[in-house]
Amino acid sequence: MTRKRSPQAAQPPGGRCGCLLVVATPIGNLDDLSPRARAALADSDLILAEDTRRVRKLLAHCGLTKPARSFHEHNEQLVQARVVALIEEGARVALVSDAGTPLLADPGFRLVRRCRELGIPVQAVPGPSAVVTALSVAGLPPMPFTFLGFLPPTAGARRRLLGQAASLPHTLVLFLSPHRLAAELSDCATALGESRPAALLAELTKVHERCLLAPLAELAGSAEASAPRGEYTLVVAPPTAAVSGQVTPETVRRLLEDGLARGLSLAEARRQVARRLGIPRRQLYRLLLVEK
Repeated sequence: MTRKRSPQAAQPPGGRCGCLLVVATPIGNLDDLSPRARAALADSDLILAEDTRRVRKLLAHCGLTKPARSFHEHNEQLVQARVVALIEEGARVALVSDAGTPLLADPGFRLVRRCRELGIPVQAVPGPSAVVTALSVAGLPPMPFTFLGFLPPTAGARRRLLGQAASLPHTLVLFLSPHRLAAELSDCATALGESRPAALLAELTKVHERCLLAPLAELAGSAEASAPRGEYTLVVAPPTAAVSGQVTPETVRRLLEDGLARGLSLAEARRQVARRLGIPRRQLYRLLLVEK
């Protein structure tokens, strides 16, 4: 049974109410911190950040000195219990991301949920988000979109995730690692379609902000020839709706062979090809029989 407390339970003798503040921080340009976000940080008793070095740089920019504690996937469970106890005693705790809006590809979901379960106030202090910023300047359809976060570091898991997303009728937004940029873009081109339009954005809001709009195959090729630097966001246009009568046996065979070459089982390769082409598996089987 979930333990709930009355609103008065967060009210210490001095009258200050304990609270979790979810504070969005700049994704590049520190001047993008809103006045309300600065006030929230100034009023906090503790700041939770994945990388305390980054938040201290932001605090110094604002002329603030505040206690900061590391909060990441490896210590989230341990820190969560202590943070909840502090808030119940009346502390105001700010949760920030290294850059942008917390919880989007960052830890914090479990802490927010636990506070909600206990009736602890949770306040949003909105602001920058790399996802929304990229969509606003990519020049591709912004809605509807699906955010995939960071791609898995291993090739097999990455290709499975992309294969599942290939037939979604949405714009896709992904965060790419500069250390695996060429490999990740190559897998995107293979799984999502080499000719699928996409925008690769880097260093958003910074001095060297850039955006390259091109088919995925071209983006993958340019990444192989460059030395990746900075933070990368990839926006991929929705797939062109497949018309059943236009899907040829040759297309099915080529995509199936590509999936098998990537190490997929025959069953998984068939599933991914059907999703990518937007056709039922029954039709895919018929096309394979025609090809034979």
